Amino acid sequence: LQKILILLQVTLSAVVGKTLMILFPNAVKRYILKMGEKSRMNQNPKFSYENWGPTFFSFKYLQFVLKVKWKRLEDEAFEGHPAPNTPVVTLGGELCHVLDFMK
Repeated sequence: LQKILILLQVTLSAVVGKTLMILFPNAVKRYILKMGEKSRMNQNPKFSYENWGPTFFSFKYLQFVLKVKWKRLEDEAFEGHPAPNTPVVTLGGELCHVLDFMK
């Protein structure tokens, strides 16, 4: 049920975002750049808006956001319940889980 609600929320936000991007491209560009100031990505001269801005609200964007949000559902920890066995990547690029390090 939670995955369906997340799917609906993310799909709705992507559709609204894409619609606004088509109707008001300059306003959306200003908004996205303002969001980028928080992460300081606007300060990198090799990272121009024209390279990444149009990818917002695309199908790949929708897939990525869904993947991240669904993954976070699995990583929730609750008091009195087992901790999540979150996947991690070693410095050698090997995929394993937190429980592997405890053994």
